[in-house]
Amino acid sequence: MKRKSVILIFSLLLAATVCGAEAKVPVKTLPVKAVKNPLAVLKSKQAAEQTKSQAIKSDAVFINDVRPTTLSSDEIINIAVYKGANRGVVNIAPVASAEDYIVNHSAEGCGSGVIISSDGNILTNYHVVEDAEHVRVTLWDGSNFHGVVKGIDKQTDLAIVNIKPPETSKLTIIPLGDSSQLEVGRRVFSIGNPFGLDRTMTVGVVSSLGRTIPVAKGRLIKGVIQTDAAINPGNSGGPLLDSLGRVVGITTAIYTTNGLSSGVGFAIPINIAKNVIPQILEHHKVLRPDLGVEVTPAGEVGVRVLRVAKNSPAAAAGLAGPKVVLYDIGNGLILQKPDFTVADIILEADGIATNTVDGLMSYIESKKANQVVTLTVIRSGRAVKIPVKLIGVSD
Repeated sequence: MKRKSVILIFSLLLAATVCGAEAKVPVKTLPVKAVKNPLAVLKSKQAAEQTKSQAIKSDAVFINDVRPTTLSSDEIINIAVYKGANRGVVNIAPVASAEDYIVNHSAEGCGSGVIISSDGNILTNYHVVEDAEHVRVTLWDGSNFHGVVKGIDKQTDLAIVNIKPPETSKLTIIPLGDSSQLEVGRRVFSIGNPFGLDRTMTVGVVSSLGRTIPVAKGRLIKGVIQTDAAINPGNSGGPLLDSLGRVVGITTAIYTTNGLSSGVGFAIPINIAKNVIPQILEHHKVLRPDLGVEVTPAGEVGVRVLRVAKNSPAAAAGLAGPKVVLYDIGNGLILQKPDFTVADIILEADGIATNTVDGLMSYIESKKANQVVTLTVIRSGRAVKIPVKLIGVSD
């Protein structure tokens, strides 16, 4: 029965179509797919292959890929900092005399420096030019100039060298930033001449702030920047830069067991340098208030006076160091031995505890020449207050 129904329906439809009647059959319109020209497709593929082959060439030895490189934002900053600052970094090598500079033009140096003014002033470390009056300065283009050590400051391990290039030679000056704005994690860049490899840049971050490192005679430099940017022999005196290419520090030391970078480097904050640069340029040294004493820790509390300089503020105020005691040991022999128990122990300066050498000296240096500081001193078992008028002295 079903088969007959199907045949009947199909017959009716066929009949209606043949007779010209309009058959009400649902019709679905299909999209017409354009047929591409085979020749055009082939040409398009050939063009794409040719473009790719121009960028990447392969043979039996290697694959050469010369496609344009897209720089990351970090790479753009790195390149900008180096291009802006590298020509302002110099190589510094001490020479025995001006005549030695003339006859010895070797380009190998022992330190770095940063040009800070158009009249040829270069900021570097004191230990780079230590005990030298003349240096050889090599610029970015390999040109050499006779440099004169204009002034030093041992306390901050800083010095200034001056060169007199010809008027036709334009110096690249690197601007000084503000080291007080640094934070741990900020990116920094070191440019210097490690192992004589001129104008080498390394990148790192500020690892810590406020570090303290020792300098001569038991003194300390405080507020030092710690960084993991690679610093090696020859980097000393070079700039530590921020992401805008401004000097925020002068690289000065590394913590190492083998003389090479261990990822722990130190830089003098540029704000410390800003305080001493004017004095070095004017006086060729830094004048600091001074007591005129040498001291040593007395134990848990205070510092003991070891020596009082003649004609010093301490001598004028009556501060006392150890006394020399003579002992007769027989046979006409006399033994001289200092008695430290009679030496004054300085407990305070203007009411501020002075339990370390650097604590006392740092407080004194925060004052000015001709100011009066009141010291609290233990003498003969009792505390006495002694006013001392400071004078200005250099290293």
